[in-house]
Amino acid sequence: MCGIVGYIGNAPASPILLEALKKLEYRGYDSSGLALLDDDNLVVYKSRGYIAELEARLPETTATMGVAHTRWATHGEPSDLNAHPHFSYDDRLALIHNGIIDNYLTLREELTAEGVVFKSETDTEVLSHLVAKLYDGDLTKAVRAALKRVEGSYAIAVIHCDSPDEIVVSRHESPLILGLGEGENYIASDVPALLKFTRRVVYLRDGDMAVVRRDGVRVFDYEGRRYNHKVETITWSEEAAEKGGYKHFMLKEIFEQPRAVQDSLLPRLTESPLEGMDLRWRIGQVSIVACGTSYHAGLTGKYIIEQLTAIPVMLHHASEFRYASPVQNVGGLLSSRPLVILISQSGETADTLAAARTARQQGCQTVGICNVAGSSLTRIVDGLLLTHAGPEIGVAASKTFTTQMLALYLLAVHLAHIMGRLAPPQLHQWEQELRRIPALIRATLDRHEEIKALAHMFTKAHSIFFIGRNLHYPLALEGALKLKEISYLHAEGYPAGELKHGPLALLSPETPVVAIAIPDHTYSKLISNVQEVSARRAPVLVVAQEQDHDAKKYADAVIRVPESESVLAPFPVSVALQLLAYYVADALDCEIDKPRNLAKSVTVE
Repeated sequence: MCGIVGYIGNAPASPILLEALKKLEYRGYDSSGLALLDDDNLVVYKSRGYIAELEARLPETTATMGVAHTRWATHGEPSDLNAHPHFSYDDRLALIHNGIIDNYLTLREELTAEGVVFKSETDTEVLSHLVAKLYDGDLTKAVRAALKRVEGSYAIAVIHCDSPDEIVVSRHESPLILGLGEGENYIASDVPALLKFTRRVVYLRDGDMAVVRRDGVRVFDYEGRRYNHKVETITWSEEAAEKGGYKHFMLKEIFEQPRAVQDSLLPRLTESPLEGMDLRWRIGQVSIVACGTSYHAGLTGKYIIEQLTAIPVMLHHASEFRYASPVQNVGGLLSSRPLVILISQSGETADTLAAARTARQQGCQTVGICNVAGSSLTRIVDGLLLTHAGPEIGVAASKTFTTQMLALYLLAVHLAHIMGRLAPPQLHQWEQELRRIPALIRATLDRHEEIKALAHMFTKAHSIFFIGRNLHYPLALEGALKLKEISYLHAEGYPAGELKHGPLALLSPETPVVAIAIPDHTYSKLISNVQEVSARRAPVLVVAQEQDHDAKKYADAVIRVPESESVLAPFPVSVALQLLAYYVADALDCEIDKPRNLAKSVTVE
């Protein structure tokens, strides 16, 4: 969950590394550091806090080679000593690392017994000393030998005083990309770091190593066999990763949702949304596996897939999937095969990747829903459904959530069509309705000032509850998650009917409740739950459709969303709740794009 960048070329490295590192600060921002190789002298600068604090410490230098890192702490608190890069015991080598070394304590004890003195609390420092111990003039060989002793996940970059013309890198279960230039080359853990400098990239695979020089790169597999790497061209513009006049990336990305959804729609729903897979086989069961916001999108997908196909759908937290019983065919359908859908914005979420491998081992067909082409998830699943949200910099997901929901709707409709459960007129109606989603989102965004005016209801709250029923229960979960992520207020999402089974005890005038009241077959029950809340004197904010004139009768305040079929309501409702969370956090002057203790791409388990 840390940001890694590297440069080797003919230009001063320090400004390039800092510029690239700033584009990755969303991946980790409790400390940062930079190592430069200048006239065979290795110098390291490190600082707790944001990159600006590191930048203030850097002197001018003409060094044309270096690596840099922004950290999200796992082992050891944020501090100058625990920040990367880490020197080796002889001060001849510097190493940066993203991931976790599971057996670092064993390695640390061995190295300590050999006389190595450790200066940090990190697991990473073990690797810098281990590579130095194994170095005999061939840095690639030493790195490979060291990694064979490592258990865990990593993306690393290593430079050595005695190897002044190369950066050696490797990855396992953590992302790493090579950027290709003319007489200069780059490394990074995510695309935004490279957009200003190059669009030609190589996505390293698990187990890959690479030697990065000024005149080119060489890529090797785990055993050291060189292979011809695939060069891909990034189509994102650099401007797409900038704020574009908005106060925060998150607000910009909330307002980008009409375009993101439009770009993710299919020309015709009779076409398969999947790359690499034909769904025309007997599916006995569907499992959806995801984390955080993606899990909430998956829960929405569960309702839609079951409604349209009658296929039972199980939902799993990715971090728990491997511990559950193996996925089984339902009802003894020996001719069927379970389908496992794995959702990850980055395609690098460690828990989701582990779940994908488990599903493959169990003989399941796997589908990935992902926003990053070429990411790890896209390479290990059988079928792929790419969303087209574009880069998302804010840690709290917004446009990737709505495009993930859309992907699941498209998948559900396509499954129902090929199963014969949707006649052509019904399919045509679904096509028309889904194409309304961008307009529904735009109409919701047009009400942003009205939503902003309601932020005061929450800024002094002790806790906030979000409630919904059926298809709107996942939105209650997501609304609560958004608010707690960026405002640091305690918030919980509940099925509305569950309040009376415990949470009602917590309600008071200082405990607002947000109720999602969209007309469907659960509407009357939801209103009864709202009245139970009001009887406890808790302030109620209702999310209701424009023509629901009764909403004011049972609510202290109302957020209006445009009229739509109830099945489409998750799209405008989710956007309204994103705006609410944003404006509450902004009123509290929180660090919205980089909330404390969180990182964008969770590449550790």
